[in-house]
Amino acid sequence: MQVISEGPIKITKATIEAAWRRRAKDRRLIVRDVECRGLALVVNATAMRWEFAYRPRGTDPVTGRRSPNRTVTLGSPESKSVDDARIAAGRLKGEVKTGADPSAQRKAAIAAQRTAEAEAAALAAAEAYTFGKLIDQWTAARAGDRRPSYLREAGNCLRRNLSQWRDRPAAGITLSEAVQALDELKAKKGAVAANRTQAYGRAAYSWAMKRQLLATNPLRGIERPGRETARERVLTMAEMGAIWHACDALDSVRAAFVRTLMLTLQRREEVVSMRWVEMDDPRAPTTWTLPAARAKNHRTHIVHLAEPVRGTLTALPKHSGNPCVFAGRGRSGAIGAFSKMKTDLDSALAGAGHDLGNWRFHDFRRSGVTALAGMGFPPHVCDRILNHVTGAIQGVAAVYQKAEFLAERKAALNAWAKHVLAFAKGGQPLSNVVPMMANAV
Repeated sequence: MQVISEGPIKITKATIEAAWRRRAKDRRLIVRDVECRGLALVVNATAMRWEFAYRPRGTDPVTGRRSPNRTVTLGSPESKSVDDARIAAGRLKGEVKTGADPSAQRKAAIAAQRTAEAEAAALAAAEAYTFGKLIDQWTAARAGDRRPSYLREAGNCLRRNLSQWRDRPAAGITLSEAVQALDELKAKKGAVAANRTQAYGRAAYSWAMKRQLLATNPLRGIERPGRETARERVLTMAEMGAIWHACDALDSVRAAFVRTLMLTLQRREEVVSMRWVEMDDPRAPTTWTLPAARAKNHRTHIVHLAEPVRGTLTALPKHSGNPCVFAGRGRSGAIGAFSKMKTDLDSALAGAGHDLGNWRFHDFRRSGVTALAGMGFPPHVCDRILNHVTGAIQGVAAVYQKAEFLAERKAALNAWAKHVLAFAKGGQPLSNVVPMMANAV
């Protein structure tokens, strides 16, 4: 760019107007004022401004030489007259004589303002990023990486057990608060609930830290709230029969779900998400193939459907647009509210004079394989029914043993269904089942 320097002359309003008329592209016109040394009018193609040029006292701290000339913008002729510009320049002259550096001070002030604004913006963002938002983002981001049932349970667990944190900034939760919250949760709901809450929360915070959303994880590095004892509840066959009859108090879809859960011995979340397309024949199904994407161990699993299960499933209505076997009322997905379902069953059991104490849907799996073992079915068959990755076959044998034992599993589930219905009808338990296995297939 071409630079033209003129003066010093006395700058007047006419001088300013004349300089503006002479503006040109790629050219800078500098008109210096004779009445105030250091003051100049700078004109380029699009604007004019007042500048004050000076040389700071002393030497440059970097080079050790005399400080170079510096300039400070004082405004434009539209906002500041030439007299006002001279007054402002005179004030800066006085500051320079005392050893000040107006340009450096302005730059420092601007930098400090930008830092303060950035800190304020960061603080506002941190306050807006609540614990509830963290849960929502974490569960949404992990969709596809984790089972939907895990994410649903994790999100609900954190929202339910740490509801006091929901609207608080996630970054503001402290280690001591986390310890206190988990201790209170343990005292109220037990060690298992506290341990699960800690694990889910720790995972959510770790995800946010890896994405630079948070700097600390208040749930990491603290002791687990409590020691868990492996659950050993095995329902008696009389209790299984009582639960079967209690299902009559539920609507048809929920009753079908509980009975299917009982007779297939599969996991609750896997059964409730069952799809019609996963059946070998939706009109008369004999097997259900659980896809790897929905299985807990990410392995495709074939489940034989005993005759009572087939009858239960074929009696269910099919809703257009809803792929789920156990369709919810909204017809957009599967049924839910397992706690309400369990409460309704307990009420029905109590009304019939049964007190089963502390039982869960997951106890069906343990109770079923315990009964099958008593019937003589080998452990490796029971492991395959439960879709366990590890089980009775261990070590080198597990590497080479890839048999699925489908015929044996079919025989076992057929025998189990007959065993349950025998008690549901008030009959006698099945015994000596192993010799019947060939016929059960």
